[in-house]
Amino acid sequence: MNTTTRPNLPVRERHWESALLDLEAYLGRIDYHGSFAPTIETLRALQRAHLDVIAFENLNIITGGEIRLDLASLQDKLVYRRRGGYCHEQNILFATVLDRLGFDVTGRSARMLMGGDERELTAVGHTCLNVRIDGNDWHVDVGVGNTGPREPIPLQDGVEVSHNRWVYRLNRTEAGRWLLRYRRHDGWFNLYQFSEEPYYRVDYEDHNYSVSTHPESPFVRRIVAQRNGEAIRYALTDCELKVFRPGEPPEKRSILPEMMPGVLRDVFGLDLPQEALSLLVDRAHAMCGAEVKEDSLGA
Repeated sequence: MNTTTRPNLPVRERHWESALLDLEAYLGRIDYHGSFAPTIETLRALQRAHLDVIAFENLNIITGGEIRLDLASLQDKLVYRRRGGYCHEQNILFATVLDRLGFDVTGRSARMLMGGDERELTAVGHTCLNVRIDGNDWHVDVGVGNTGPREPIPLQDGVEVSHNRWVYRLNRTEAGRWLLRYRRHDGWFNLYQFSEEPYYRVDYEDHNYSVSTHPESPFVRRIVAQRNGEAIRYALTDCELKVFRPGEPPEKRSILPEMMPGVLRDVFGLDLPQEALSLLVDRAHAMCGAEVKEDSLGA
């Protein structure tokens, strides 16, 4: 396996801990057997492989655990224990892999909209990435659950791309930010907006603490698991399972709390310890009949 590491980075904070990465274990986890050359073709193949296997989920928070962003914790959870994670976990791990392979990758942070107007200023807090290849910038994100892009998107105003039959568009806003939009069955849906300012691990640690502990965070209040598939996508929020196909309204199904372990295993590829599953079933019993604030999860 021929890989490269970019030494002597000019900014210490850009370091992704890539020298400590168990690259072979990660590649085995996502079943990747392609090229390691730092090209757009490799980047595209890695992103698809990652999303095919690693689910988006917040279950550690719901079962009383914590989310840690150091590489040892990310590898233990997402690679060795074959779990999923949310944006901070997934994109930091993916950036570390890309850095190890010789890609020029920089952290970004976005303001989530989830259907909202881009003129409404929401808080910065979503981790995403910029990858520069041969002088061209590509927007990369493996951590937007079931609504995110499956491939890199060129950082160009007005560009529209199709990832299989899922369609995305990037536009510059009047404020000079980049706006990522996703075409649903009922029209364009604003996902988030971001600037070209670089963000670092210290920023992501702060964002992660807020989203994993704040009582108003949807990841604190709801059971969330999502899959970003090539042909079909899934979103579980408490006891509602949504199934998405390109160009069609979502199919909604209610599940019983006792069905939670089987759904997590069979739909999302998540095989949790029995103690955690019992806690999730108990939480589902408490949540599924309760009135809760609506969140734009699994849109």
